[in-house]
Amino acid sequence: MNKREKFLKIYANVPDSLREDIIVVVDGKTYTWNTAYFEIKNNTDLGKKILKGLENNQTI
Repeated sequence: MNKREKFLKIYANVPDSLREDIIVVVDGKTYTWNTAYFEIKNNTDLGKKILKGLENNQTI
C-alpha cells in the first residue's frame, strides 16, 4: 500500500469531529485532515508535500 492509499484509509476512519484538527505543517502553513484530504485526493504537488510531511511525523 502506498502513502496515498494509507492516508485515504486512515482518513476514512477519522471521526468528523476531528477532521478540522491540524495534522501537519508544510512550508510554515498548517493543514487539517480535510485540507490534506482534498490535496491528496486530487494528487496535487501540495498533496505530495503533505504526504511527505505525514510520513516524516509518522502519521502514515
